[in-house]
Amino acid sequence: MALNNTYDARLLQQETAVGAGVQLLLLSVLGTAIGLGPAGWLTGLAFGLATWAVLSRALHRTRPRSFGAANRVTLGRATLVGGVTALVADSFQSPPPVTVLVALTAMALILDAVDGKVARRTGSSTALGARFDMEVDAFLILVLSVYVSTTVGAWALLIGGMRYAFVAAARFLPWLNNALPPSTARKTVAALQGVLLLLAGAGILPYALTFGVVALALALLTWSFGRDIGWLWRTRGPAGREVTPPAEPNRVRETATVGAP
Repeated sequence: MALNNTYDARLLQQETAVGAGVQLLLLSVLGTAIGLGPAGWLTGLAFGLATWAVLSRALHRTRPRSFGAANRVTLGRATLVGGVTALVADSFQSPPPVTVLVALTAMALILDAVDGKVARRTGSSTALGARFDMEVDAFLILVLSVYVSTTVGAWALLIGGMRYAFVAAARFLPWLNNALPPSTARKTVAALQGVLLLLAGAGILPYALTFGVVALALALLTWSFGRDIGWLWRTRGPAGREVTPPAEPNRVRETATVGAP
């Protein structure tokens, strides 16, 4: 039994190591093709290292039997997000190659609709996989909001920061961790965030329309958060006592999930 556990652990370590290697390869390709600057390199490497460290620690704690096909898709998306992050960081020093940025982001958004289906079809859905997927999505939205904020203003950062603010608030207000009822509207708003921010960042719209698209994304997300927080407040129970109705995962796990399954 100990031998099997050791063998599985080594296989999982190999999976995460491959992911880190692919991230380095992508950064190398970007560096060669477009001349990625120091800021892009450092940010991309930091993202890759953080992803490898956090994922390795999570796998060590949960000890799954295998990494799983769905997690491989999500790891691939994380690699793409690392490339987007590097390009956005580099954009503060020189104009980014918008075509490359849009292509990487679009692939990450498309693959987000794939990993959930793969998990269901292969029977490999896990809490770790869902959390990994959610964190990748949330970080992509944060990075995109940073990018568009250079065009429309710092207020766009509210889009990427809202989910993290909610998580921070939930540490002090436990009722925010309660489960939420299923909502198609919530999933639709979450899916639209990435699409709208990508559209705004593509540079194909006049400034007024770009401003409007980002404002629409923020308005929809604010409405969605406000509705869910109101529901959680009304159902929090006497004196803030937590209640858990039959529902889907809470807002901390689902919010800002692009293309949620």
